[in-house]
Amino acid sequence: MPLLPRTPSLSRRTLLRGLGGTAALGALAGCGVPAAYVAPGDRSTTDRSATERRLTWANWPLYIDTDDEHPSRRPTLAAFEKESGISVDYIEEINDNDEFFGKISPSLMNHQPTDRDLIVISDWMCGRFVRLGWVQEMDRSRQPNVAKYLDPLLRSPAFDPGRKFTVPWQSGITGIAYNRRRLGREIRHVSDLWAADLKGRVTLLSGMDEAFALLMQGNGVDITRWGTDDFHRICDQVEKQVAKGQIRRFTGNDYIKDLSSGDVLACQAYSGDVIQLQADDPDIEFVVPEEGAELWAESLMIPDLAEHKANAERLIDHYYRPEVAAELAAWVNYVCPVPAARDVLASSGDEETAALAEDPLIFPDAAMRERLAIARDIPAGDRTEFAKRWNGIVGV
Repeated sequence: MPLLPRTPSLSRRTLLRGLGGTAALGALAGCGVPAAYVAPGDRSTTDRSATERRLTWANWPLYIDTDDEHPSRRPTLAAFEKESGISVDYIEEINDNDEFFGKISPSLMNHQPTDRDLIVISDWMCGRFVRLGWVQEMDRSRQPNVAKYLDPLLRSPAFDPGRKFTVPWQSGITGIAYNRRRLGREIRHVSDLWAADLKGRVTLLSGMDEAFALLMQGNGVDITRWGTDDFHRICDQVEKQVAKGQIRRFTGNDYIKDLSSGDVLACQAYSGDVIQLQADDPDIEFVVPEEGAELWAESLMIPDLAEHKANAERLIDHYYRPEVAAELAAWVNYVCPVPAARDVLASSGDEETAALAEDPLIFPDAAMRERLAIARDIPAGDRTEFAKRWNGIVGV
């Protein structure tokens, strides 16, 4: 298939916080309820992959390539089905991490199958699944492409050292977006958000897991090993900025319309969203502050008692072929977890597609990579306390 860039009209991440009302479910996951823990010996069942050439895959909407003329057709997935003889039931059912947790947690905590062989959720939620023992360790002997091509920056997050249970589907950066023409200057530091000429024209992300790491980095904190005092310090700082009127509001992905309209001049933002915004407004820029920014991922996992584990592992490895990863990256425009895909895009005969290889928000350059880090997850024992404080500031 030709590698043609695709910018969907609705970013997948605009759906992240659309449902709400799931704090209790998130708290349950964060607490790591002992009765819900599944021991390693109880996580697998008879694998029917050899006799049942199929699998069921749950993913987010707008998170895979589609055919322009036939939107229900997914070229990279169709190629896998043709080559492997494995049929894939692809379900776009994940709209919110906590909501999906609530949907499948009754089965997992009661040691029952979820009827899904593969799921994709955000890494901070993946950490909870790993701690609860709700996912199976993958067999890397079936995944030579993952072993060879996975981005070194994503290989060993604190919640899953060595990526035994998870494999990144797509990645991204939480940084700062701003309108350089309207602001009339550059933004280079997190502290620039508190400048006098931005009073009332700044937004922060409302989700604690989405917001805290970048703010800590502004304080010079190593987010791979931050502590409780670091969290409360940023809360103190944000409370001060709220009281001063510096922060216009806290947002989900609706910061996009605020930034586009000019109501907001600078905000916390996701790199994938900004790529799409820049297509319509080249004055919008995304910056990884000099203090650093958070690199995050949404990852593939095989839940407990999945009946087609080997098929799922083979599908994951398919997407780690550089040519397949390149085709996917050209459509979804997030940070590609397969750096080798860059050369595939660069060699494209299509000028617009080849240009994607030079986009640092899809393939971060060496200088940017030095400033990226994966944040240590919020400890289970602290989550309820932290959420109470953060939500009090945000007004949830």
